[in-house]
Amino acid sequence: MKAVTNRTFGGPEGLAVIDVPVPAPAAGQVLIRNEAIGVGGVDAVIRRGTLATYGFEEGHIPGSEVAGTVTAVGDGVDTSWVGRRVWAFTGVGGGYVEYAIAAVEEVFPLPADLSAVDAVTLGSSGMVAHFGLAHAHFAPGESVLVRGAGGSLGIMTVQLAAHGGAGAVAVTTSSAERGDRLRKLGATHVLDRSGQGGGADAPAGYDVIIDIIAGADMPSFFAKLNPNGRMVAVGAVGGQPPADFGMAMMAAFQKSMSFATFSAATVSEPDRRAVRTGQFDAASRGELRTVVHELLPLEQAALAHRKMDAGEVFGRIVLTP
Repeated sequence: MKAVTNRTFGGPEGLAVIDVPVPAPAAGQVLIRNEAIGVGGVDAVIRRGTLATYGFEEGHIPGSEVAGTVTAVGDGVDTSWVGRRVWAFTGVGGGYVEYAIAAVEEVFPLPADLSAVDAVTLGSSGMVAHFGLAHAHFAPGESVLVRGAGGSLGIMTVQLAAHGGAGAVAVTTSSAERGDRLRKLGATHVLDRSGQGGGADAPAGYDVIIDIIAGADMPSFFAKLNPNGRMVAVGAVGGQPPADFGMAMMAAFQKSMSFATFSAATVSEPDRRAVRTGQFDAASRGELRTVVHELLPLEQAALAHRKMDAGEVFGRIVLTP
């Protein structure tokens, strides 16, 4: 079968298409014939070598979420999974393939009217957005700023904050055109990447900031938190923040601000399952909107990453075997 590997860390040109055997599911696993593969920001971070200290090595197959049909199961797995359409989380990699392996507890049946493409656009981003807002103790009526709202995670955070009764939902993005699209998804104020703008009625500060970018400019956004405001970093697509980023909080000590990171790895499997099931159902009813930037063949994974690196993507690119 075809697979895409990080032959060398760095730019998208380090991604290579290779042939590998179709794997056999081990005990507790299923084999999925992929119809859609989500291309996420974490895939690009791993590809660049940013997370090499976490054990990622050259030869890694990227991709963490897929959707398709179960074709085989390992020992101990109910055979009724065979033939079912599913979404699956494959872990920190292993998704950019024609046939993927996933642990059965990370496999979710799809509603009949939810496409595989929509499933990989929502599956991880919607869950992280939900629990990221919960980690920030977001409450109805509070103001929310989503930093880096143009990707699938930001788009889902905007929708969930709006549906949750936010008093204002501000976004940072790179263009007026993207801002208009985000307004149609629930944003009330559009800022530039530095957090400026938004109009005369834009909040002076925010109760919650959900930060998908991190990077060198992250500390400047502490100044945009209200007293008792909370910033939660749910991603780092812009790289790591400065080592001394906490000094910006200490300089505003009397505002009682909070900072936290959030990883879905800290959420229990039953809670992840409940939220994903609910969101898949909501999407099938049209209550949550998925935004697909482009469909590309699996063999064009490098092109997908070039588009992400260039900042061209609004929503999610999906690979199709």
